[in-house]
This record gives sequence, C-alpha cells and structure tokens, in this order.
Amino acid sequence: MVESEAQGRLPGIAPVSVVDIGSNSIRLVIYEGLSRSPAILFNEKVMCGLGKGIDATGKMDGESVERALKALHRFRALSTQARASTVFVLATAAARDASNGPDFIRRAEIILGQKIRVLTGEEEAYFSALGIVSGYHGPDGVVGDFGGGSLELVDLAGTRIGKGITLPLGGIRLSEHAGGSIVKARSHVRRYLKDAQVLRDAGGRTFYAVGGTWRAIAKLHMETRNYPLHMMQGYEISFEEAMAFLPEVIEPKDPKAPAYATISKSRRGLMPFGAIALQEAIAQMRPARISFSALGVREGYLFSLLTAAVRAHDPLLTAARELAILRARSPEHARELAEWTGRVMSHFGIEETGEESRYRQAACLLADISWRAHPDYRGLQALNIIAHSTFSGITHAGRAYIALANYYRFEGLNDDGATGPLAAITTPRMLELAKLLGGLLRVVYLFSASMPGIIRNLDIRRSTAPDLDLEFLVPAAYAEFEGERLDSRLQQLAKLTGKRIAFRFGG
Repeated sequence: MVESEAQGRLPGIAPVSVVDIGSNSIRLVIYEGLSRSPAILFNEKVMCGLGKGIDATGKMDGESVERALKALHRFRALSTQARASTVFVLATAAARDASNGPDFIRRAEIILGQKIRVLTGEEEAYFSALGIVSGYHGPDGVVGDFGGGSLELVDLAGTRIGKGITLPLGGIRLSEHAGGSIVKARSHVRRYLKDAQVLRDAGGRTFYAVGGTWRAIAKLHMETRNYPLHMMQGYEISFEEAMAFLPEVIEPKDPKAPAYATISKSRRGLMPFGAIALQEAIAQMRPARISFSALGVREGYLFSLLTAAVRAHDPLLTAARELAILRARSPEHARELAEWTGRVMSHFGIEETGEESRYRQAACLLADISWRAHPDYRGLQALNIIAHSTFSGITHAGRAYIALANYYRFEGLNDDGATGPLAAITTPRMLELAKLLGGLLRVVYLFSASMPGIIRNLDIRRSTAPDLDLEFLVPAAYAEFEGERLDSRLQQLAKLTGKRIAFRFGG
C-alpha cells in the first residue's frame, strides 16, 4: 500500500470500513482507523427499505433487495479505493427476520468478499450500548435504538451493560402494521412496551436515543427552536420539552414549514411513528432528559475490538490530543498548558469538577489549532472548528465552553456577535471559566512564543506585598521576556478576575 503524503492524517493506523445493512438504509462508513476516537473519512447511505413488507409477508421486498445488492458493489469498490485494511459487515433486523434473509446474506457475502455478521436482537442492543459508552463520559440510563425493523432497549451505567431486549417496533414495521394509522400504531407500541421493565426501573436518568429517525426528530427540534449549534451528538432536551414537542411531530400543524424542508423526504414519512415510539418509551421511563446520539451499533462494534486499555481512554481528550498533533505549532506546548492551567485555577478561587477539568484540558490542547489562519480570523476559525468538530464525550455546554475559551484567547475577553449564540447554550459558570481560561492563555502564549519549555517553569503564589494579590514568578533565566505587551495582557486578566497581579522576575 502506498502511503499518502497528507500530513492531516494520523500516522500508524490504516482505514477500516463498516457496512451496516439495516432495515431502512444500508450505509458504508470508512473510518481513519481502529482507534478510541475514530474520524470518518467517507460516509454514504442508500435508503433501500429492506424491511418493507416483512410484517405482512415475512419476506424482504425483491426490488429493495436488488437495490441493496447493487449498492454493495459500490461499497466494496469505495472501500478498496479508500485503502481500507479491513471491512466489517453487520446486518440487523430485516436480514435477521425475513425468510429470504439467508439467501440475501449469501449473495451479499459474494459481492463483498466478506463474511457478514447477522446480529441477534440482544447483540444489536449490546453494540448500541457500546456505541454510547464510546461517545459519552460516564453514561447512565437506558439506550434505545430505533431502526427500521426493531427497537432495542438496554440499561447502561458507566461501562456496565444490562441484558438488552428487542421489540418489533421499527419505523417501517410499525408504519406497515398500523396501515398508516396513528391510533393503531400507538396501541401497538403500548402493547409491547407495557412489559418493558428496563424502562420503568430507570426513572430520572437519561434516555439515549439512537437511530436515524430519532435523529431526524432532534434535527427538527433544533430547527424549530433556532438552536445555534447543529451538532447531533449529545443534543439534549428535557423530558417535559420532549413530551410537549413530540405531538407536533406526530400530527404536524404545518408540514410545509421551512423546518421540515431540512429533513430528507425518505425520513419524513416515518417520523410520526418514530415520535410515537419515543413518546411512549419516555412516558414509561420518565427520564430527566433525552440525549440524541450520532453513535450506535457501528461505533459500538469497532469499540468492542479495541483493547481494554484503549477503551479506557477519554474520547474527548484523545481527539483533542490528535488534533493538536495534526494542527498545532507545538503539541508539547499544548500539553504543558493543560497541566499548568490545572495548577493555577485554584489561585483564582476555582475548584473544578472532574467534567470542568476535562473541558479545560481539551481547550488547552486545542488552543493553537488555528495558527495558520490570518491573525484577524484565528479566533473565529478556532471557534468554528471546535464548535463544529465531531468530538464525543462532551455536552453541548462543554463544547461551547471550549470554543469560547479559544475565541477569547485570540480576540480578547469581551463578548461580541460571534460569541452570543454559543454563550446562550452554555452555563453562566462555564462562561466564567471560559473567560478565565482565555485570559490565562492570552498571557502565557505571549510569554512563551507558543513554544514548549518555559510555561512549566512559571509559578504563581499569593503575594505578601500590600498592593498585590498574586504574583507570577518568573525564573531569572527568563528575565528578558519582560515587556509592555506582556504586562498589558496580565492587567487584562487582573481586570477580569478582580485580583491585583504582577510578574515577579527573578523570583
């Protein structure tokens, strides 16, 4: 295999492909490599509708089968073109339940030149839960994976995964069984969910919603509420808000509203049935919140292939370290900042939670990724890259904190039109932390010329001088770094924090 000259790719790993044969769509995702936080090189889906007709006939629709097989020819070619070292092929409810499923799998294996793993319902629930483990920090609740042919439910607490259940309540199957009737569909869902003890035992926790139809509902919610961050992973709404919104999806007052135009036509028809299933599931569970996930069976399956040591890595910090390697002037300097800022936060009266500490470290690792941009746009570029990157293991409020801290680091500590939308989705506490971190980075980047080896020697202490609160202690070897611009940055930090601060050179 010829190595790419591209420097924007991580060394030492080879692409891997996952072909996901579902009841509604089949999808090819080519990942940069088998790693803790894999980036996507290529992603394509075809809405084949393999699950159509199974509820009535027990067989996959012939036209859908031929369309799927044709797409698989392309997926194999794309995997080869992307230099994928391995192709993993997973099939779910349609292939599992249809009487002609074995024949379809045989033909698909010939095309792909790969063995296809047909997941049981319990396996599908397990890998969906692993997908949540891979993408959330300390998840706790119930994972619901709503596909075209089935709904999987499984309890999840940290890395402990309960025994999953699978129900014949996928979007296609539910729509066909109900003949398009909302009333019949609701009755059918209730009949199956009434015995779902996994939901009733998990009240007050989080319901993790997986699956394309449920993501479409979340996207619609974003559009109708003018939410400023179009990032699906980790998008959350409260139980009360979900219960108020879902009736609008089930029976839209204005299906021609602009928000609906953002949803693909192939998804719109199933959204009312997905909304019924979600509404009835959370009505049984009464979770504190619903969190929508872009990660599911595919990512969970790849996660299962990692070593235990790699699985234990923090996905956010892993991705931030990798991006620093790919884009920062000095990844070592970024790591020094993550350590140094952790030492000084308490001097400003900040006792971080574990979550806040993770976000601060990530912000430091990402603090120099826009250095190649024009100086007038570095802050905006950093904000856009961080706000819109496919990070996992992070809330939207945390994402806003990290993006804003790096915007303030370049643009100063005042808010403007660029900060308003993200400031609106974070918390007052995180906004305060973002400005403090931005102020610290403005000082130490100027002090260090963005290169490693100095920041680790910079200390801070309470001052004994009557006119000072804090002193930044600079070793005598760095006395020549003293300057007016550096002191000006320090006084910006002093004004922000209300503390009287000065450098003590030779201290």
